Amino acid sequence: MAIRREPVKRTTSQIENRNYLNPTGFRFTLRRSPQAAFFCNQANIPNMTLGVIVQPNYLRPIPVPGDTIEFGDLQLRFMVDEDLGNYMEIQKWIRGLGYPESLNQFEELESQAEVFGRYARDGDNIYSDGTLSILSSNLVPTYQIFFKDLFPYDLSTLTFDATQTDQEYFTADVSFKYTIYTICDMQGTPL
Repeated sequence: MAIRREPVKRTTSQIENRNYLNPTGFRFTLRRSPQAAFFCNQANIPNMTLGVIVQPNYLRPIPVPGDTIEFGDLQLRFMVDEDLGNYMEIQKWIRGLGYPESLNQFEELESQAEVFGRYARDGDNIYSDGTLSILSSNLVPTYQIFFKDLFPYDLSTLTFDATQTDQEYFTADVSFKYTIYTICDMQGTPL
């Protein structure tokens, strides 16, 4: 006797949201460097690359999915304030990680951190978590990208030039490494 299955429910073919994602609709927060995050005017959702394994075959090699994901760098651009406060937040963080002048710089990095939670408890105040909030066309947060264990490794130069005729304000680029990022809805549920 044949068993009849329920028909597959199809999703509607009509597009429900006809608004486009706005490239200016974002907000970035970074606990260890709040000034740089406040002046952030460019951020990215990093790329992901899945490794590929080539399976030998007598006709031709066959690519199959690997098991390792490579995450691209998180890159931010921020406006530099005239007191260099936000630029120095990042520079001191990198200097503390690399302790170029003395080993005490690493200890100062950990003691000066305004990081709470598990980092302070574990004594690993060299990292920070960050959140990139994606805003709707009405500037309401709709998604959050959580970055875990961020640390900066590259900070751009500031070039002063007396020959410039137009007033342009400084921006600085900073690149971060991290453990993983997760895209979630506003309730924190991973998508």
